[in-house]
Amino acid sequence: MREAIASAQHAAEEADASGVVEPLGEDFGGNQGSLGRQDIANLVRLARLRGERIGATLGPISVERRGERLVADFTVTLTQGSRLLPDAAGIYQVTSAWRREGSEWRCYSATWKRQL
Repeated sequence: MREAIASAQHAAEEADASGVVEPLGEDFGGNQGSLGRQDIANLVRLARLRGERIGATLGPISVERRGERLVADFTVTLTQGSRLLPDAAGIYQVTSAWRREGSEWRCYSATWKRQL
């Protein structure tokens, strides 16, 4: 699961939409359903089409097991370098929920809140 988070972070910096959403479940809901899997992919695609850079730096990841599921908490720092998301630069606290789908861990829910 930690590897999936790091892989999505790297894919975001490469503006690789499919790589960003690969660890997300088909029913993924972000911030109480305000952003779905396709919405996130479209944001990354739009940034790529515009030639914009997405910078994302992960902080330490803490993981808590809850039955057969995992909850991962971490910070992510988004750096400016984008006209698409200029107000989104800053540090975010992220809580993500994960479940096994076959042999893979998939994120089915995440919430994030800007810290700074």
